Amino acid sequence: MDTTHISQVAKRGILCLLIAVTSYGFFRFSHRYLLQTVQVDGYSMVPTLTDASCYFLNKLVYLLREPNSSEIVVLRDPETNGCAVKRIVARPGDGVYVEGGRLFVNGKLLPEPYLEPGTKTYASPHYRAQMWICGCNQYFVLGDNRNNSSDSRIYGAVPRQNILGMVMR
Repeated sequence: MDTTHISQVAKRGILCLLIAVTSYGFFRFSHRYLLQTVQVDGYSMVPTLTDASCYFLNKLVYLLREPNSSEIVVLRDPETNGCAVKRIVARPGDGVYVEGGRLFVNGKLLPEPYLEPGTKTYASPHYRAQMWICGCNQYFVLGDNRNNSSDSRIYGAVPRQNILGMVMR
């Protein structure tokens, strides 16, 4: 073998290695900061999201803007420190009131077309009615399956830094 051929093989090997390292780096970057897949584990978002269904988690969107009401998000659960999927129903500064199976935000009955007809929202088990105020950088989140969801009715409003991204359906 001549040295020219060995040199070309070495250049190709270095180029392949550079492409592989760059691809892996982009994958790690995009998975951490842009987009990843998530699998729903449980029934707290039924009927909107079903158990074992897979979706994309958009992490970039909340680097560009704040979360909005009615968006479905993945958050760091304050009780378990694991991940949970919930819907934002109130934002910083909003007041939330639950009584008689009805949910009010800022004194107005919240229309919730994403829920099964007739779905009631009750306070946590120890109370007939409850009220919360979302502080600075806090969001009130609920599962769509209100009878089978551990959410802000139990652990209160969640800090913005606990919201990891928006679920894309």
